[in-house]
Amino acid sequence: MSELPLESTVRGSKAQLAKLPSIDRILNWPAVSPLLGRYGRSFVTREARALLSEWRERALPDHSLADLDETRIVRALSERMEACVEPALRPVFNLTGTVLHTNLGRALLAEEAIARIVAAARAPANLELDLANGERGERDSLIESLVCELTGGEAATVVNNNAAAVLLTVAALAAKREVVISRGELIEIGGAFRMPDVMRSAGARMREVGTTNRTHARDYIEAIGPRTGLLMKVHTSNYVVRGFTASVDVTELALIAHRAGLPFAVDLGSGCLADLSAYGLPREPLPQEALASGADVVTFSGDKLLGGPQAGLIVGKSAWIGKIRKHPLKRALRVSKLTLAALEATLSLYRHPEQLAERLPTLRLLTRPTEEIAALAKRVAPALARAAGEMFVVEHRPLQSQIGSGALPEEVLPSAGVAIRCGNEGKGSGRRLQALAGRLRALPIPVVGRIADGAVILDMRTLTDEAGFVAQLSLLRAP
Repeated sequence: MSELPLESTVRGSKAQLAKLPSIDRILNWPAVSPLLGRYGRSFVTREARALLSEWRERALPDHSLADLDETRIVRALSERMEACVEPALRPVFNLTGTVLHTNLGRALLAEEAIARIVAAARAPANLELDLANGERGERDSLIESLVCELTGGEAATVVNNNAAAVLLTVAALAAKREVVISRGELIEIGGAFRMPDVMRSAGARMREVGTTNRTHARDYIEAIGPRTGLLMKVHTSNYVVRGFTASVDVTELALIAHRAGLPFAVDLGSGCLADLSAYGLPREPLPQEALASGADVVTFSGDKLLGGPQAGLIVGKSAWIGKIRKHPLKRALRVSKLTLAALEATLSLYRHPEQLAERLPTLRLLTRPTEEIAALAKRVAPALARAAGEMFVVEHRPLQSQIGSGALPEEVLPSAGVAIRCGNEGKGSGRRLQALAGRLRALPIPVVGRIADGAVILDMRTLTDEAGFVAQLSLLRAP
């Protein structure tokens, strides 16, 4: 009687499974000894067991295990271990053309800030200890005087980002009350985080005034009533309304609020402490200007145009900052010693404006000469052409960079870079470009560009490690 197909499959699977070595045998192989020394016995045992389990599931007639030997098993286990310990957060080459790229971590820190972070991480620090009297201190005091020096504010506090700064300000000053705000300033920032949501989460009711394109002083005045807790102005940093428009400036709004006995807050979003026009860049409103014009509280980001770590700074009149600081949410939103160390170092750079463009990476990249960027693109283009292969055409060309993170959305910076397009731009060229972009991201230091105009575009404005970038291009070729 002939053997049934199912019986043959079962018998073949059992025969292949018998070829797999035991865990103990694998762990005793001399070639596994370095893995045990590097990763520890428990970790290696777990991953070896998982590897064998995967192979057992594949032990079918069309997935032969006959070629499994010690060398292959050790290599597979080693590769698995390396993949396990690969950091999830990795450095990348940002060649997108967006300097402050939210998805890539926004501002690069100055060397001074990096050194302060390392020092704070390695040893205990006086985070909440007053060294003068030996008593418990307040962590805000580490940066408060410096923030006030640079902005002209009476007091300051810091939380983990600007959304938190706005949330805390509204919760502390207008919970269960109304916040009067122009309809034209109901911004939405990255990740669909909207100003109305912030208001609602803070326990305040938003009172919209004016229209999308035109809001007048009388709109604010007529909206003020017994339930009003705060007047607020929001800098629309990530969009621009053009045409038949009108808005009320900070000075006039401050007068309206103060006549009604109300606090007035300004959210500047991207946060800029230096006049960018002095560096040939488009101008952004400054916290010090808002405070000088009568704002009681100003909020802004630390990791955008300021060029520091992720943080939300709140600066203004002592009475209102004191109320904000005492709110229960403040403890939930406070920052660590590492953030404070980096923020203090970054803010200190602004004491030396003559050296700021050289020492602050964000400003250095934004002001990088176009000729320098173009020369860099011309140098790396041949190496990219060799690595991409004959299927692609590589050329250096002028480009336009963006500042990013919602700052100056309509402004572009002349730049240069490399465009990689398919030699045959017929059917399937889109898939080939996507595959090339994927191979670039799979390099040891992932290269992140963009696909536009039928090409993979690599903007060189933010490439500062030319040698490291070129050195890994030999690994780019398709398998």
